[in-house]
Amino acid sequence: MQRRGHQPWRTQRSQVLRSRQVEAEDLMWRELRNRRLSGYKFVRQAPVGAYFADFLCRECKVVVELDGETHSAEAELAHDAARTVFLETSGYRVLRVWNDELRTNMSGVLRTIASVLDEVSGRGPEDGTV
Repeated sequence: MQRRGHQPWRTQRSQVLRSRQVEAEDLMWRELRNRRLSGYKFVRQAPVGAYFADFLCRECKVVVELDGETHSAEAELAHDAARTVFLETSGYRVLRVWNDELRTNMSGVLRTIASVLDEVSGRGPEDGTV
């Protein structure tokens, strides 16, 4: 395994991002933390290359990104597309969830995430609970 070396700025940036969590991120974190979703471990605001993933399951290499109203501007959409390409070429599966979808259909969002995690890990839905 390749070691990253000491990079305190990444740790500090992750801490700042976690402390400035928006409502949707807080809602999602309540559902993903402590292996609550089918036993999969997630971390939040995890550095991946030059980016910070909103939520990352390292075991399955799955990134969950939450998108709000600011993600509809042309510049933001271009940034998100570049970020997704980088993550995918780095071997990650990226799931994008709109904040409104999270608020109105949390159970559906969680089922989708669990399904992807089960698919990637080779685990069937009967092996864990949602």
